[in-house]
Amino acid sequence: MAAIGVLKAPHTYTSSSTISNNERRYFRKSLFLTRINGSSRRNLLLNSRNFCRSIPAKSLSFSSSQLVGDKIKQTSSVQRRRAGAHSDGRNSLIVSPKAVSDSMNSQTCLDPDASRSVLGIILGGGAGTRLYPLTKKRAKPAVPLGANYRLIDIPVSNCLNSNVSKIYVLTQFNSASLNRHLSRAYASNMGSYKNEGFVEVLAAQQSPENPNWFQGTADAVRQYLWLFEEHNVLEFLVLAGDHLYRMDYEKFIQAHRETDADITVAALPMDEKRATAFGLMKIDEEGRIVEFAEKPKGAELKAMKVDTTILGLDDERAKEMPYIASMGIYVVSKDVMINLLRDQFPGANDFGSEVIPGATNIGLRVQAYLYDGYWEDIGTIEAFYNANLGITKKPIPDFSFYDRSSPIYTQPRYLPPSKMLDADVTDSVIGEGCVIKNCKIHHSVVGLRSCISEGAIIEDTLLMGADYYETDADRRSLAAKGSVPIGIGKNSHIKRAIIDKNARIGDNVKILNSNNVQEAARETDGYFIKSGIVTIIKDALIHSGTVI
Repeated sequence: MAAIGVLKAPHTYTSSSTISNNERRYFRKSLFLTRINGSSRRNLLLNSRNFCRSIPAKSLSFSSSQLVGDKIKQTSSVQRRRAGAHSDGRNSLIVSPKAVSDSMNSQTCLDPDASRSVLGIILGGGAGTRLYPLTKKRAKPAVPLGANYRLIDIPVSNCLNSNVSKIYVLTQFNSASLNRHLSRAYASNMGSYKNEGFVEVLAAQQSPENPNWFQGTADAVRQYLWLFEEHNVLEFLVLAGDHLYRMDYEKFIQAHRETDADITVAALPMDEKRATAFGLMKIDEEGRIVEFAEKPKGAELKAMKVDTTILGLDDERAKEMPYIASMGIYVVSKDVMINLLRDQFPGANDFGSEVIPGATNIGLRVQAYLYDGYWEDIGTIEAFYNANLGITKKPIPDFSFYDRSSPIYTQPRYLPPSKMLDADVTDSVIGEGCVIKNCKIHHSVVGLRSCISEGAIIEDTLLMGADYYETDADRRSLAAKGSVPIGIGKNSHIKRAIIDKNARIGDNVKILNSNNVQEAARETDGYFIKSGIVTIIKDALIHSGTVI
């Protein structure tokens, strides 16, 4: 059985006493979620495609926007609601197709389309102290991921797969590697004739008007608001640069327009065990957010329970997941963003704890949009380690890079295929251009250009690989000096560790943490231990015979 959003022609009903709340909820659920079998599903998908082709997109989108010449003219949601309230004394309730299924086959019909009407803003995060030492020489979004990629590739790829092609990345720490990666990965193929697509990094900067660095997520957007408002768009799509997930933002944007929202917040269903670690939201029967609570416990937690069937979960899942947490991902109407950051909350620094709750308090329509899929906040060493090794899980990984309909893009490196000579490799992912000789690798992720020598044993480990190859002459020169080449030396044994790029691990090294040390800072020795996971620093040298 599969769940998919049913695409039907929209109907208009009036809010009156003849339509009960239960009837509204039943009708909304019937549009949100319908269970169908395989043959019916195929017919439905064909019919939905034909429906989108045959009916003009404007009849499916309720954003009240229109094209005037080359400019997009928008009536603000507040003005639309006021106008509707004075028309005949009743508020019109628009019932329209809801895209709840995560399948790329379900249809969205945005008018105007996202490439022209949406600006993506990816927040690179702070100094990344919880991910240190991985952030010692790079910004958090530039941290390598899944053998071939970097964290920033996830939100950028989600944008491109969702037809959002105007993208800014905001950062203020160690942005050199992030700049280099984005320019190599996306600069050459984003812009073309009649295509204004781009991916650009905006680093924090001081100006006569604002001598401070970014003070938080909202402050970062505010400091570049002068640039963002020059773009002729309807909405800003605000994203985080350190999350691992796959999401169709077009459905997210469509839900924002159809509900006539000022702000739409992506929400993740939660069980009671996980809910205490997140900022929770409470919604009314229309999915409108009415209350926030930051990491509640006890009675306060119980008070945040909601009926998640309103957002599209079936009854069984709704009982398991009675809470919704903010994912830190927002669609904000352009005029609303400008008003909130400049006029309503000019001193607010953070979206999640200040701007979004403040918008609710002053009466703006803040809607929740349910995302019921894999999502991981890569904020700590442990979360980063688990997310990477999760891609080796059998039979289905936590997050798959093998989705043909929504691929993850990255920098083309033109590396040769990996070469494995008499190697025993099980339950692992191997990146491009690796040379692996007569060793054992189990439940590990091996990054690009990794060199692993004879007799090595790699278990439950993330190897990030190398930025370049060393020639035979380089290796002979290093050996003459008593140094170690990049890679894993002969007969070394590594378990439950992260080996950052360009690390030099000598022969007969043991990285096993046999004493189960949970926390240790040994930067001068080339490693840290956090949550029991040993992390070898980028460019570190671990001499032969070392035991960690």
